Amino acid sequence: MNKRNVRQMVAEAKQQIENLTPGQVAAEVAANQILLLDIREAGELLQKGVIPGAVAAPRGMLEFYADTDSPYHREEFDPQRRMILYCASGERSALAAATLRQIGYTNIAHLDGGLEAWQAAKQPVVTALKWHQPQSA
Repeated sequence: MNKRNVRQMVAEAKQQIENLTPGQVAAEVAANQILLLDIREAGELLQKGVIPGAVAAPRGMLEFYADTDSPYHREEFDPQRRMILYCASGERSALAAATLRQIGYTNIAHLDGGLEAWQAAKQPVVTALKWHQPQSA
């Protein structure tokens, strides 16, 4: 068996997927035609905030939410829908995007550099508490 480390796995994943800059993701978010997935764990969302409009789908459940045959499948997951994933630094999201491609998601990308790159580009972030508040009518 050919042993690889996580850096090699991330590099390989990035070769298989679409890697977007914060500006490119911001443009797609503004067009409101995508599903933006935050795959970080709940504690990270609470500590660091989220990109406005993102849907939480922790990395540990992602494949179960995405698999249409899974009892955990979530309706917003559609293999034909444009989806952009992000995490803290872009490594988990690269691996996750490559995995989703393996189960039939074809219009998928990730935010290269993750939330860190997003914030460095001065893009908006909301606190998770605000993000979870119900929308007023």
